[in-house]
Order: sequence, then C-alpha cells, then structure tokens
Amino acid sequence: MAQRPEEHTRLWRFRHIATRYLNPLIRPVAGWAPGFGILIHRGRRSGRIYRTPINVFRRDDAYVFFLTYGPDVQWVKNVLAAGRCTVWTRGHDLELVEPELVNDPERRLMPPPVRLMGRLLGARWFVQMRRA
Repeated sequence: MAQRPEEHTRLWRFRHIATRYLNPLIRPVAGWAPGFGILIHRGRRSGRIYRTPINVFRRDDAYVFFLTYGPDVQWVKNVLAAGRCTVWTRGHDLELVEPELVNDPERRLMPPPVRLMGRLLGARWFVQMRRA
C-alpha cells in the first residue's frame, strides 16, 4: 500500500532515526510501561522475527496500536499479511489476530492524552486487533 503524503504524520521524516537510535533505548522498558509493548512479528518476505516497541492500548475487548508514522510502515504490512502477531505488554505475551487498519480522524480509539498527542502529530491511523 503506497501511502499518500496526506497520510504521513509530522514524524514521518524521523522514522528511520527512531528505528535505529530510539527503539533500542525504549525496547528494554516497553514491555512493562503502561501504553507500550513489544510487537513481535515475522517479516513477510524475509521470514525474520522482529521486535518493535510500540504504543498499544486496550479498548474494551480489542487492542489498538497507535500508528506514529502512519499506515505505510513495515510492521503494519507484516501484521496485515500474517493476520496475527504477539505483543509483550505489562509483562505478559498476548496472541492477537484479525488486524484491522482503522482511519479515525477523531482518535476516539485512544485515551484522551494520546488523542492530544495524535492531533499534534497529525496521526489518525490505527491497527485494531483482538485476542486469539
């Protein structure tokens, strides 16, 4: 899926810097910190296992991932292609299935403080999944 420029967030230009420098710093605490998790997914072409720190929130019986850069990132493509992933959050592994890409300009799926951050970043895309 090619992302249109209007789907990019304000952080789009910094995604490679974050992946290379920020993610390794966040990874040791992301599995324990509220609102964060480690997304464990398999590369759709390489078959390699990736561990990506991510914002994740429980919403009723679903888990919602905040797409900081927009929907055109590799982990989103990998999870959509596989139809499943594992998330290590709050010290527990969760098997999640049925990924759904959601465009929510009002950011209703997010807690209020995250809505504000999403508005500032121009983020309006989310991935929603349920437990297996």
